[in-house]
Amino acid sequence: MTPETAAASPAGFRHFHDQLGSLKNQLLGMSAKAEERTDLAVEALLTRDREKANLVISGDTDLNRLEMEVEQAAVELLALQQPMARDLRFIIGAIKVSNDLERVGDHAVNIAESAIRLAEKPKVAISIPEIEVMARRARKMLGDSLDAFIRADGELGRKVCRDDDVVDSLHDSVFRVLLTHMMADPKTITPSLELLLVGRNLERIADLATNIGEDAVYLAEGKQIKHHQEA
Repeated sequence: MTPETAAASPAGFRHFHDQLGSLKNQLLGMSAKAEERTDLAVEALLTRDREKANLVISGDTDLNRLEMEVEQAAVELLALQQPMARDLRFIIGAIKVSNDLERVGDHAVNIAESAIRLAEKPKVAISIPEIEVMARRARKMLGDSLDAFIRADGELGRKVCRDDDVVDSLHDSVFRVLLTHMMADPKTITPSLELLLVGRNLERIADLATNIGEDAVYLAEGKQIKHHQEA
């Protein structure tokens, strides 16, 4: 029996959709890990907790492994089942989403490394509430983007893309506030530079969530909205 006829038979159809369900679960598991690492990295930063920061760094291999597993499962589905239409878009999208989630993990590691460097230096009083707001918004965008992709919810995917503008504005605000601190007091230069790096990594996490939101729109509607062609 060829792959085409196997997929066309009732048993083959059920097996194919079981495999799709398994791929969705793998993506959800990977997303949960990426969100958990982001939360832990920000918590380590705010509390100057080296132990939590080191957990983020050591856990990065988990996301690397999960990305490879998702990619392998998706490639096998493409090769053996020859999917069409939305199923094809989902499988191709899953490969892209897993790559974005792995990169989220990399940015969480960068934040954790900044947390460690800040913890090793004398504490300098710098109040940047925008960092916490950025972290909450980026984290929510990440969760919403995965929900949008798994459910093929184009409307939610578009909302995630619009939310990116808010995070970009917060990033600009963080830059201006930290620049003011550095100009007013040289002792704040080193911690301010670290916080600038943190802000940049949070902004990049939001960008990656936006990528996933765009993939959700493409999955739901077959329409590309990348590069702000449409919002």
